[in-house]
Amino acid sequence: MLTIDVKELKPADLQNYLQHSIAPRPICFASTIDKEGQINLSPFSFFNLFSSNPPIVVFSPARRVRDNTTKHTLENVLEVPEVVINMVDYPMLQQTSLASCEYPKGTNEFIKAGFTMQAANIVKPPMVLESKIKLECKVNQVIPLGSEGGAGNLVLAEVLMMHFDEQILDQEGKIDQRKLDLVARLGGHWYTRANASTIFEVEKPNMKLGIGVDALPASIRYSKWLSGNDLGQLANVHELPDLDPAFDDEQYKQIIQYFSINPTELEEELHRYAQKLLNTGKVNQAWQVLLG
Repeated sequence: MLTIDVKELKPADLQNYLQHSIAPRPICFASTIDKEGQINLSPFSFFNLFSSNPPIVVFSPARRVRDNTTKHTLENVLEVPEVVINMVDYPMLQQTSLASCEYPKGTNEFIKAGFTMQAANIVKPPMVLESKIKLECKVNQVIPLGSEGGAGNLVLAEVLMMHFDEQILDQEGKIDQRKLDLVARLGGHWYTRANASTIFEVEKPNMKLGIGVDALPASIRYSKWLSGNDLGQLANVHELPDLDPAFDDEQYKQIIQYFSINPTELEEELHRYAQKLLNTGKVNQAWQVLLG
């Protein structure tokens, strides 16, 4: 394993390692305005949700590594402490990337990138019409993290009003994650997508504590065939299951029939079948196979 003391790295190399490692990162497409009324639109991937009550999001317009200059977005929120955070989906990606160009002060990136300005309800900066999720925010605080190139400036923004395109909502008016096609930043030129074909569900630990991997029977815990993900699923039950005499599974019966002569082969086949069941979310059935 490569081990690096960060003090031995140049700032650009440190940034490269960090941005490739801490990913994917959601994109804050921030529209701001200065005291003269000049509008700026710029994406930031140092961004996330940090509180829901109060609703606080944080993004960081870092000082440029190469020359230690600051970004217009930072200058704007210090002058007019308001911002609209427009979430970026795949149909917006190339235009969003274009808006990241370092245009001269006073350039309106809405126009340069071909986006449509839409008046916000509360704050002065306009929203991106094409964005399916828009958050109107007031800036509560800006916290500088340093004075050298690469140093971040944490913009703590409180969400005042939210706007959602109806096409991403379900019948109850909640966001359907499968209807979104959000993009996120990786390192270098790399991005990724989160849409119906790439996302998946992991059942959260229930209100009753999971028994934990340490409580799994040794034959399961130290299995040569079950992965860490498999063990995590099995250990999320709140009590060790009992063998169900009524369990009826044709493939399980066939494994018992064909491999019962060789205990090692039988164990492997049962564990591999349980793994297939876990991959389709059938935790109870997998337990029965492993207990049988």
